[in-house]
Amino acid sequence: MSTASAATVLQFFSETGIAVPAVTAKQMREVDRIAMEETGPNLYQMMENAGRDLALLVIELLGRDWQSASVVVLAGAGGNGGGGICAARHLANQGCNVTLCLADPARLGEVPTFQRKGFQSTCGKVVKAAALRTATFGLIVDALIGYGLRAAPREAVAELIGWANGAKTPILSLDVPSGMDATTGKAPGGCIRPRWTMTLALPKTGLLPERTGELFLADIGIPQGVYRRVGLNYIAPFGGRSWVRLDHR
Repeated sequence: MSTASAATVLQFFSETGIAVPAVTAKQMREVDRIAMEETGPNLYQMMENAGRDLALLVIELLGRDWQSASVVVLAGAGGNGGGGICAARHLANQGCNVTLCLADPARLGEVPTFQRKGFQSTCGKVVKAAALRTATFGLIVDALIGYGLRAAPREAVAELIGWANGAKTPILSLDVPSGMDATTGKAPGGCIRPRWTMTLALPKTGLLPERTGELFLADIGIPQGVYRRVGLNYIAPFGGRSWVRLDHR
């Protein structure tokens, strides 16, 4: 099966068998637009929800030794990076040994800048990419690029993708593996190879099993009515939890 055809027919189901509709990047942008401009939650709230869910998943994946494990969060300049920075703050607040590496700190957007300000008041460390070459970690969090990928990763982001893939350390990606087209599953350049992916709100059509590793879906607080407005048959799959595992079929 080709990548394009797989993206067309792939279906997602929760652990309890609830079918969860998948969306293209264009559809996800419209979902986000309606939430931010008309219904809520706003971008700050969605990012906070995403970051908290990601931090809690990190703790679960690390298991009983999570407090002694060393975690590095690779954060881009956009919304995906903001979610990663937020997760780093939550991890630091819980006493986790967390390091933050910003791909392009001079170009951080408004909301990620807000998240960085909060992280700076924690005990977490901030390092430049060069410092990663001599460091070892128990887990890498990939929050470099979200569903808004438009071209092959370049410069600092491309270098961090290469470092992460070569580190022989398990990787957890936020929303989509950085460098992957969320709609098609294709990678126009370097692409993170994660063990796990936590996608946000809805799975994306390009989240192919060979690209994502184990897949989770996080609740970021978008009302069901938003999904209905974009023509989706949506039943909340969370059952009182912040995230659920998803199966590809």
